[in-house]
Amino acid sequence: MRASVLTLLLALGPAQSLPAQELNVFAAASLTDALQELAASYETAGGGRIALNLGASSTLARQIEEGAPADLFLSADEAKMEGLERKGLLLPGTRRSVLSNTLAVVVPAGSRLKIAAARDLAGPAVGRLALAEPRTVPAGIYAREYLVKQGLWERLAARVIPTENVRGALAAVESGNVEAGIVYKTDARISKQVKVAYEVPAAGGPKISYPFAVLAGSAHRNAALRFLAYLESPAGLAAFRRHGFLIVTG
Repeated sequence: MRASVLTLLLALGPAQSLPAQELNVFAAASLTDALQELAASYETAGGGRIALNLGASSTLARQIEEGAPADLFLSADEAKMEGLERKGLLLPGTRRSVLSNTLAVVVPAGSRLKIAAARDLAGPAVGRLALAEPRTVPAGIYAREYLVKQGLWERLAARVIPTENVRGALAAVESGNVEAGIVYKTDARISKQVKVAYEVPAAGGPKISYPFAVLAGSAHRNAALRFLAYLESPAGLAAFRRHGFLIVTG
């Protein structure tokens, strides 16, 4: 991948110098593994230093609204990005939807629980269901949207164990503290301590969208634009694809 990064950087022109401050990238927790790989290859190729602030998109958006020094925001849903755009916090012309995902029901690796359809979550074997916070966090909002569509939310709401973000829901299943959880398919594939019991069909699940944008208050706009261009380059999109994301642009 390094040759592709170097080619891209040369095409983009001289890099902005960042002698004292890293490029601050605020990104949804579900992007962790892909971004760690991409940031490392970008830095090794001389593209500049990348500091990743990873968490729930809702938390990151609030931090940006409160003045956190962010250069680039990679959200797991359009609503959080839309809120920032309405407040004039995005650099005009830089917002674009880049990735998609699907949901999966996961259970502990040693579990004998069978989930053949969403309705099985309402059975007596699932006493606790881990979701990212369904009121504010994109992964939880998507999961709730799906369960509402399936007519199951009212039956399952009392069983829901909300977590800070999607990786928290995954951890709850890994620990065995819940019988099942709903996470992104990309998160399910990173853990050997869980297994996918049911994949939500893309056609029947929520429309999941990851928009990216440079922040209007970025102190390093040129550097942020360069890294955003890399994320959307063939090398960048290939990395996201390897980590299981669906590509909607590029």
